Amino acid sequence: MRLTRTLEFATSLRYVLPDLSDQENRQRFGEKCQQHGHNYHLEVTVRGEVDPVTGMVIDLKRLQDILDREVMDRFDHRDLNCDTAYFEKLVPTPENFVRVIRELLVEALPEGIELDRIRLQPDSETWVDWVEAESRV
Repeated sequence: MRLTRTLEFATSLRYVLPDLSDQENRQRFGEKCQQHGHNYHLEVTVRGEVDPVTGMVIDLKRLQDILDREVMDRFDHRDLNCDTAYFEKLVPTPENFVRVIRELLVEALPEGIELDRIRLQPDSETWVDWVEAESRV
């Protein structure tokens, strides 16, 4: 069984590689090398067996607490380049951001609950999906 929860959060960021000059970053990333922001829409899908007593894969409050702690508290209204260690040397593209979120969530989910999919949408026209390999739960 799969269960999906969504979040909305905002960040500011720049696409820059610290070892490159301003001009090289501008050539590589264009306007994205300037400070800008995104209002992200995040979907997190987990999978597991339905508990026969509770009828749930995971209690929604518990899942929300994990998402708040691992995503909202770390990234909402933060500058990804300056306020987090994750993007000191990693460009905060949606692809890299999904990889960071995935690592945090895999470590935080309780035993028996597996991450199935993450969809990060920085704007109405773009999204990145991370889909975990199927395993038997």
